[in-house]
Amino acid sequence: MRLGVLDIGSNTVHLLLVDAHPGARPVPFATHKRPLQLVSHLDSQGAITPAGQDELVHFVLEAKKFAEERHAEDLLAFCTSAIRESTNGEQVLARVREEAGVELQELSGDQEAAVTFQAVRRWYGWGAGTLLSLDIGGGSFELALGSDELPERALSIPLGAGRLTRDWLPEDPPSAKSVKDVRQYIRATLKEAVRGFRPLGAPDLVAGSSKTFRSLARLAGASPSAAGPFVQRELRLDDLSLWTRRLSAMSAADRAHLDGVSEIRARQVLAGALVAEAAMEAFGVESMKICPWALREGLLLRRFDAKMFEAESPLPSQGVGHAQLDSADRSALTSPA
Repeated sequence: MRLGVLDIGSNTVHLLLVDAHPGARPVPFATHKRPLQLVSHLDSQGAITPAGQDELVHFVLEAKKFAEERHAEDLLAFCTSAIRESTNGEQVLARVREEAGVELQELSGDQEAAVTFQAVRRWYGWGAGTLLSLDIGGGSFELALGSDELPERALSIPLGAGRLTRDWLPEDPPSAKSVKDVRQYIRATLKEAVRGFRPLGAPDLVAGSSKTFRSLARLAGASPSAAGPFVQRELRLDDLSLWTRRLSAMSAADRAHLDGVSEIRARQVLAGALVAEAAMEAFGVESMKICPWALREGLLLRRFDAKMFEAESPLPSQGVGHAQLDSADRSALTSPA
């Protein structure tokens, strides 16, 4: 079957179509995305402006048509911190539902962390042992740790690369004081977060997912995305620290010419590097793997799991287009903070 997942993120709106069946690996069929930094469309009250809403609705309609023309049988649509933290998020979701006919599921930060962990677990398998999953988004940073299919602890904290750039790094290139201040803030925020993971023990494998980690690994010499998902990629702390210093001395225009750094992410890649560096230091990690699967793949895997269950169970199907996590899912996905 062909399934689509529509991701309304902080930096881009992205539709991914895959072909798969229950029990099989999802194979990408087509992708359609557009830069849309919703945080740049916030007014002084933290609400998404009418212009930002217009762009969002237009893309959702465009993505829906793209999926239909390519015979997608189901569409999962979700949004993360950009809408979740806006003061008019509910109204924006209602407008998308009414004008585009698409129900955007609003994931909590802890759910993001848990679903991403599940995708990373599937990629590396049970042989990876206890797994620590890290994912830096535009608005938040997700961490999850566990030895099973779902994490024992999943947490989201406000250390997204876009958020930090907007709030702490206004200059281009940034001043030495701004870099020092944001570094201190990141470390203080992480110190409290990491404390809650200590009782679970040390991970056997640490994996970073998301575009930010892929970009940082590419800067440090990892193979480009064109080499395919099965090429082993890693990010070493000593390489990352070197690049963090280099990025702090560069303008966004200069960063945009680096391998793996797109123009839209050039301003915020420094903040992402600072978060990644601080997280590796806080967990005592010298090297981490880069996982090609993340939140989108996690949601797809959950949907295929549900399809498999429906095929084997006499219980009625939830129906095409169902993309919501019920209360049982929510409680199973995350442990108490």
